[in-house]
Parts: sequence; C-alpha cells; structure tokens
Amino acid sequence: MINNKKIILPKGFKANGLSCGLKKSGKPDLALIYSLIPALASAKFTTSSIIAAPLIVCKAHLRSAKKFQAVLVNSANANCFTGKAGIKDAQACVDYLAGELKINKNSVLVNSTGIIGKRLDVAKIKQAIPQLVAGLSDTGIHKAETAIMTTDTFAKEISLSLKVEGKLVNICGIAKGAGMIAPNMATMLCFILTDAVITQAALNKALASAVDKSFNCISVDGCMSTNDTVLVLANAAAGNKVISAGADFENFAKALEFVCLGLAKMVVADAEGATKFIQIDVCQAKNMQEAKSIALGIANSMLFKTAVFGENPNFGRVAAAVGASGFNIKEEQLKIKLGSLKGKQVKLTVSLSRGKSKCTVYTSDLTPEYIRINAEYN
Repeated sequence: MINNKKIILPKGFKANGLSCGLKKSGKPDLALIYSLIPALASAKFTTSSIIAAPLIVCKAHLRSAKKFQAVLVNSANANCFTGKAGIKDAQACVDYLAGELKINKNSVLVNSTGIIGKRLDVAKIKQAIPQLVAGLSDTGIHKAETAIMTTDTFAKEISLSLKVEGKLVNICGIAKGAGMIAPNMATMLCFILTDAVITQAALNKALASAVDKSFNCISVDGCMSTNDTVLVLANAAAGNKVISAGADFENFAKALEFVCLGLAKMVVADAEGATKFIQIDVCQAKNMQEAKSIALGIANSMLFKTAVFGENPNFGRVAAAVGASGFNIKEEQLKIKLGSLKGKQVKLTVSLSRGKSKCTVYTSDLTPEYIRINAEYN
C-alpha cells in the first residue's frame, strides 16, 4: 500500500469546482465528481431522523439504480428543513446536470452542506452547471474539495495505491467538516473514489467497517447534522481481478479504512476553534461496545474538553464521564493516564480492568473561539 504524497484521481474520474454565487464571499461553492464509466456506489448517511432533501433524493436513486456516474455537491446551503420544495429543488439540479452530461438522471447523486432552513437557489446552480461540466478534468479534484468547504480552514484529501493481482488500484478521498461533529456517521461530507473492480457486497462490507472504525469514532461537539454522507464510487477502470473475499478483500478493506481514518483525523484536527487534538484510548473493557461508549462519553464531556483547553489535568472530569457512561465501573478498576497538556497532541488512556477489548476515539478541546464561530454562523 502506497500513501501518495500528491492526491491522484483514480482512472476514469474527473472533477471540478467553482463559485455559482451561493456564498456571499464569492468563494467556490459548487463541486462535481464524474466517472466516465458507470460505477458501483455504497453510502452511509446521518442517523438523524431529520434529514436533508438531497439525502432523500440520494437514497431513492441508490434504491432504483445499480450504477452511477456523477455527484453534485453545493456548500453554503444544506437544503434541509425545506419540505417538499427542497426535494423538488434537489431533483431539479440533478435533472439539469443529467441533461448536460447526457446520462440517466438516476445515475446522479446529490449532496448539500451549509445553513439549514433556507431554500436552495436552484437558478444559480443551473446557470453554473454548463461551465462546471466543461471544466471537468483529471486534476479538478482540488477545485472540488475547495468548493465543498464551509467553516473548514483547510482542504481534506488523501489518496493511496495498492496492488491487486499485479494491477495498480487507486483510492482517493476528500472530505469537509469542522463543526457539528458527533458519532453515528459524524457530521461531514466525504467522497471516496476508486478504480477497483469489486463486487457490490464487498464494497458495502468494506465501507461499513471503515466508517465504524473512523468517522463513527470522532466527536468535536457532540452535535449530529442532517446531511452527513460518506459515499464511495468504484468504476472498475483498474482492470484488476474482481475483489470479493480473501486476501484481496482484506487488503482493499484496510486501504479504505486508512483513507477514512486519515480524513476523520483531519476533520478533528480542523475542529472549529480547537487548539488540541485529543486521542482517547479505552482498554481492558468487557467488549467493544463498552469501550467505544465510554470513550465517546469522555470525548463528549464538555468539562473534560474545557479542562484540556485550560491545560488543567483534572482527572475528576474523566472519572465522572466514565461513571456516567451507564456501565458498572468500580473505582478500583479504573486507571487513568493523561499525557502532557502543553502541546497540540494530547493522549488519554483509560484502563477498565474488565476484559481485553479496546477502542480509540478522537476529539478536540472546546474553546471560546468555538462559541464565537457558531454564534456568528447564519
């Protein structure tokens, strides 16, 4: 497995991004990812009961079609809490793009991120789509990743290559997210592209495992969004022997997990107002569920997060979070080791003395800057 220093689009993919005027700043706000070859798709979405209109459209297309060629993404507007009109707006963008690309509209997936509760300006998006399509290129992923950003301070990207039966297979991922980050699909958008030849079942299994070990193991503020999406497209352009099981599947799954975890860590590193990146290791738990629940309980403790910001080694904040987890942890079982709080990287190890299971969760400190950013977000 080779971690590419420079992000590389897998074979058969093109991308672009530009400004269509949704952002008052004039910064890029519309992105397009396109596969020349119809691709398999697998996705994970927010577990919130309030979901954005584009997710409703995406889910419908994933049920009705087997192959996909385009992903249209806008920032600045979440197109959520907009009722039936929001669904019509999302579908109108999809239909218009499909016409420009001359592809089946059900092969187009759509995502949005930004302010909740405002109608999407479909006219601006339609007006920009011809230029967006005309500008598609092998190097356009950089423009696309910039266009999906909201409060992000840097673009999040990663790509790697691996050999499958002598054939080079590429995986590339981009993501956005800095605030409203909570487990159960986190709060972000992530798009992963691969030219691997893989079965639908294997792709679904690999993504589910990768998401569970990465995006579902991060938290910034404990707030879940309405638009969370992790989407992977596999267009088979690498020409490798089909991945279905065995060593080839295990290697692909590890590579996909590497991409997801790398992007998830970048989201935490870019947390709104954060000054510390915190790794929480809970070990010697009875089972994985116990380890993960306790780790996330600590990660979502406002008292713990503010203590880390203040560089105050208050072990009581950790003990209190463990005690409130709902598991019957006895005082004599609990061991807490907190590393130095002076640097940007902080490590906390919690041993429960109850078993052999462990889980690692990533979070950030909570600062006055986080409050300022979200007080002004509208």
